[in-house]
Amino acid sequence: MKIVFLFIIISASLFSTMEVALKIAASDIDPFQMTFVRFLWGGLIILPFTVKELRKRSIVLKKNDLSYFLILGIMNIVVSMTFFQFSVMYTKASSAAVVFCTNPMFTMLFAHFLTEEKMTRKKIAALIISIIGLLFIMNPMHIHEPDDMIGITLAFASSVTFGLYSAFGKRRIKEYGGVVQTSISFILGAMILLIFLIIMDKPIISGIHSDNFILMVYISIFVTGFGYLTYFMAMEYSNTSFASLVFFVKPALAPIVAVLVLGEFITWNVITGIVLILIGSYITLGTGNIFKNPD
Repeated sequence: MKIVFLFIIISASLFSTMEVALKIAASDIDPFQMTFVRFLWGGLIILPFTVKELRKRSIVLKKNDLSYFLILGIMNIVVSMTFFQFSVMYTKASSAAVVFCTNPMFTMLFAHFLTEEKMTRKKIAALIISIIGLLFIMNPMHIHEPDDMIGITLAFASSVTFGLYSAFGKRRIKEYGGVVQTSISFILGAMILLIFLIIMDKPIISGIHSDNFILMVYISIFVTGFGYLTYFMAMEYSNTSFASLVFFVKPALAPIVAVLVLGEFITWNVITGIVLILIGSYITLGTGNIFKNPD
């Protein structure tokens, strides 16, 4: 139990700084390039742990294993995280962070069809409350900046596809372990994105220089590598609902980081949306007595 909470605290703390760090880096680095670099570096930094884990479990990867990791990489990196990177560019870091934190609701929805974790009335109620919270954040009747709507819509698309990725990843995570699944899917997904970078004639290395290198290391190795690793380790040793504690903590922390670092202003409708999403998360966490028996 204690190790699971440690994983959750580390992951939530790192993820809460993600949008601010990406927002700062976005001024120098192409969004496709950013997504490619951070997931390639993040995957490579935990690759030695992956090799050790494969030997420990006596796993010899076969074609169907690599196909599974490739699908995960495409879902997360090529689709979800590309949406997310663009969302941070178009809207406030705090808004993107909170909207993305609705992904556990969609994880529950997809897990109903992909895993043994089924939807209940409480989970449906949590999903509805969180969607209402999203509407408050989007505030569609009073949007003055079209970019804001684009950014929030992209964050929502990222949240939905990340939910699908998490649910799909849950299917075989106990077979491979969080380290193996995270590292290999990151590297394979980054390689697919590299193909797109070459086709679209996007920068691969250019743009990364001494002024932003430390920031790139933080985003890639710490936020992406160790952040995702501890998230999936929490999921491996508990369940998708318990691991979603990460996204229960983040809506409270991420806006504070955005205010302190970027000087963003949090409006009443965003605060209302955050509260509703937290209520939805609380209802989610209350289903299945996960605090008593997270297995």
